[in-house]
Amino acid sequence: MVLESLLTPLEAENRLKRVFVFGFLYTIIGAFLALWIFKESASLVMVFLTVVATLPLIYLTLKFEEENDLKIENERILIREHGKALKVFMYLFFGMILGYSLLFIFLPASTTDLLFQTQTNTIKSINSNISGNATISGVFIRILMNNIKVLLFTILFAFFYGAGTIFILTWNASVIGAAVGNFVRSRVLDFADYFYIIPLGIMRYMTHGFFEILAYFIGGLAGGIISVAVINHNVDSDKFVHILKDSIDLFLLAIIMLVFAALIEVFITPVFFS
Repeated sequence: MVLESLLTPLEAENRLKRVFVFGFLYTIIGAFLALWIFKESASLVMVFLTVVATLPLIYLTLKFEEENDLKIENERILIREHGKALKVFMYLFFGMILGYSLLFIFLPASTTDLLFQTQTNTIKSINSNISGNATISGVFIRILMNNIKVLLFTILFAFFYGAGTIFILTWNASVIGAAVGNFVRSRVLDFADYFYIIPLGIMRYMTHGFFEILAYFIGGLAGGIISVAVINHNVDSDKFVHILKDSIDLFLLAIIMLVFAALIEVFITPVFFS
C-alpha cells in the first residue's frame, strides 16, 4: 500500500514536521475529492477520505505501542514511549486543523456552506446547548460530562475498530476548523488581518481544545492498544494484565486532562476571547 510506505511509526516520531504536512495535505486532498465526486455529501465524505488516508499510520503506531507494552515493564518508561506516539497524533491533528481552517477561510462562501454544512450545524447545536441562564458550575459540569462521553465513545471506537478513533478526531478537527474559519471571516477587514486573526482564531479554540484532543488521543491509544493485543491473540498471556493496567492508567490520565480542559474553557478562555 502506497500510503503505508510513506511514513512508518519510527519515522513519524522523528519527523514530526512531516507528520504535520501529511495531516494538512490529506485534509486538502480529501476535501477536493469530496467536492469533485460526492458534492452533495461533501461535509462527511471529506472526513471519511482523510481518515482512510491516515489509517495505515495510526494502525501501525498502535501496533508499535502494543509491542512496547509487551516489552517494557517500567511504567514511567512506558508512558514516555506513549508520549512519542501522542506527539505524532497531535501533529497530525494540528495539520488537519490548519487544512480545514484555510479551506473554510479562503474557499467561496457557497462552497464553504456545502463543504462544512454538517460541521456548522454541529457548532450551532453545541452553542445552543451551553447558552441560556446556566450557572458557571452548571456549564462546567455539562462541558465535562459531554467531553467524558466523547472520551468513552473514542475508547470504544478504538477498541472495536482498532484505529477507528481517528474518525472521531478527524471529525473534531473539521468542526474546529469550521469554528476557526468562521471566527476569522467575521473579523477580517483586509488581507493583512489574516496574519493576525488566523493564529488568534486557532488559539481561541485550542486554548482548552489542546487538552481535550490530547485526552481523546490518550483514550484512543488505551483502547487501541487493547484492540491490537486482542487481534494478536495476546489475551491469554501474562503480559495482557500489564497491557490492561497501562490502559487504565492512560484512561485516568485522560480524565484528568478533560477536567483541566473544562476548567480552562469555563474560567480562562472567556476572559481572553469574550
